[in-house]
Amino acid sequence: MIFPDIDPVVHIGPWALQWGPLALRWYALAYVAGILLGWRYAVRLVKTPSLWGGRTPTATPLQIDDLVLWITLGIILGGRLGYILFYMLPNDAQRTWLMANPLDVLKIWEGGMSFHGGFLGVCAAIALFAQRNKIDMLKLGDLVAPVAPIGIFFGRIANFINGELWGRVTDGPWGIIFCNDTIRATHPQGICPAGELPRHPSQLYEAGLEGLLLFLILALAIYRLKWLQRRGAIVATFLLAYGLFRLSLENVRNPDIGMPDFPLGLTMGMMLSAPMILVGGWLLWRSLRAPVETAA
Repeated sequence: MIFPDIDPVVHIGPWALQWGPLALRWYALAYVAGILLGWRYAVRLVKTPSLWGGRTPTATPLQIDDLVLWITLGIILGGRLGYILFYMLPNDAQRTWLMANPLDVLKIWEGGMSFHGGFLGVCAAIALFAQRNKIDMLKLGDLVAPVAPIGIFFGRIANFINGELWGRVTDGPWGIIFCNDTIRATHPQGICPAGELPRHPSQLYEAGLEGLLLFLILALAIYRLKWLQRRGAIVATFLLAYGLFRLSLENVRNPDIGMPDFPLGLTMGMMLSAPMILVGGWLLWRSLRAPVETAA
């Protein structure tokens, strides 16, 4: 099937929400929706006493409100810096473009964000916020991890709307040809980078696994298993599950054009996800061995 001709700029009826160079894009709305819904979900968690086994929740609703700004900065700065370090500098063409257009690194509305970079940025934000507010960093991570799949879901849907991060060629009936007039018009050479062969809609696979399914797994761990009472268990589950999902989906996701050939057929996404699996597995083993924390 042909990729639908979706304008990356939001429209109300026939009118595009654009004022000169400023435009409201689906990509930006995905970030806003993920952050706002994640914020409200985190507040709901700390306001549900049954989840904490009689203990005081890790943070207050007011602290969650403050944390949102820290997390937002971590996502944006980490995501962009991660993309530059992991995907632009190893790419000869991208590195040359970056040196010629250094100010274009600020154009995050055009895409170019790395999940793993954003993840590291959020980790840094959590560590700094926890230190400043005298909160256990790992327990604060247990509160942030369940909301992350919400943002991942909307982010992957935005990737699909932008017609980016498409999958490898497939002969399956669900394959999508990521080529239309909008994609041609936005490319400097007027071409479709993905070509005109059907490809896996890997963005939708990732939205389903890294977003929806991971959210449900973490919700099960929180509401059924009461793992907010086990220090580090939710963080561990997130790391392990996301790493496994991403590692498997890299087999159908097309590697970034211009990236070097890594040994053993590995991709950058695989190499960045493998440490998440190892750390998540070790952290979960350690958390399940420790006794459940109870009220003092």
